Amino acid sequence: MIKSLSQKIKGDKVIWLMIVLLCLLSILAIYSSVGSKEIFMMPLLKQSFLVLVSFGAIYLSHRVPIGWYRRLAIPFLMVSVILLIITPFIGEEMRGATRAISIFGVTFNPADLAKIGVILYLAKIMESEALSSFKEFAWKILAPVAVVFFLILWSSTSAALLFLIVVILVLFVGEIKKAFLLRTAMIAIALVGLYIADGAATKLLPRSETALNRIKDFLGADAAANGNEIRKDEQIDYSKMAIATGGIIGKGPGRSTQRYVLSQAYSDFIYAIIIEEYGLAGGTAVLVIYLVLLFRAVVIARSCTRVFPMLIVLGFVLSVVFQAMLNMCVAVGLTPVTGQPLPLVSLGGSSLLSISFSLGIVLAVSRATEERKIIEKNKIEQGD
Repeated sequence: MIKSLSQKIKGDKVIWLMIVLLCLLSILAIYSSVGSKEIFMMPLLKQSFLVLVSFGAIYLSHRVPIGWYRRLAIPFLMVSVILLIITPFIGEEMRGATRAISIFGVTFNPADLAKIGVILYLAKIMESEALSSFKEFAWKILAPVAVVFFLILWSSTSAALLFLIVVILVLFVGEIKKAFLLRTAMIAIALVGLYIADGAATKLLPRSETALNRIKDFLGADAAANGNEIRKDEQIDYSKMAIATGGIIGKGPGRSTQRYVLSQAYSDFIYAIIIEEYGLAGGTAVLVIYLVLLFRAVVIARSCTRVFPMLIVLGFVLSVVFQAMLNMCVAVGLTPVTGQPLPLVSLGGSSLLSISFSLGIVLAVSRATEERKIIEKNKIEQGD
């Protein structure tokens, strides 16, 4: 049975290993992050269950032929956009913003689906369309990306900016004409300038004021912050204390003291708990895992013979790695608070499952690449 399962689970073994390591670390970190005032077993059991489900999502998505993802790219994007549109009206509030939606008792963040949909869509269009004029680029690329960007920006500034960075890198790797990207950048700068100049514009994007306050607080300026923002500032101080007391090898599993005061200890600031308990060595190991994940994605992408699989591999893994870097930077005080979880490690829900699904697609590309190499090798041997 084990042999049969190992034959079915194909793909890049290093990526499989990195996923397993992060998921195991997730369970250990959740265990370490639960304060005594909380119901101890609930977060741990929830994460253990979600990890099992995420492995199921990875396995199923990596068994689907790549051609199906190419066919479903546009419908997937359309459904995710519709969900983003209706979320402000029927969604559930999360951390001061309406980000989640519940369908048949299942609560998830449509932004997570939209990110996957956009990457699949961009890869499909850039593989099949020449995009020889800026008008064509604006209609087929710029317009859909802008719609999703502003819909995500409505509820989360950091998620929208992270999404935009990944999209820009995908377009750059996809060899979109630099003149198109430059013209787009000029339009974006002009729009941002108009937005800042109009003081009433903040009503259009309610989260922008929160983002600006966090930036001002980070830079040390006096900002009129509400009670939640004051708590966030305190959380950064607690996070820095956790890191400072971790040392080289840490205090040991389950010995964190800052978990009792960090309200997001098993979410936004879980990296601080990891360093406190496993030290600089543990924090560096986590960083290395994400970098290895990125390196292997580049290796897989370079072995692809078509644009679509190459771009979805780079798009999905860059999204995961950049989110991880942002979470780590927040924990160590290098950037303002963003609310982005540590991928595959923080206590998750839709974020964990959507990341697992996207990494499963990466493994599907790896599997297809391996099968193609085997077929080519057999043809060469038969020709000899």
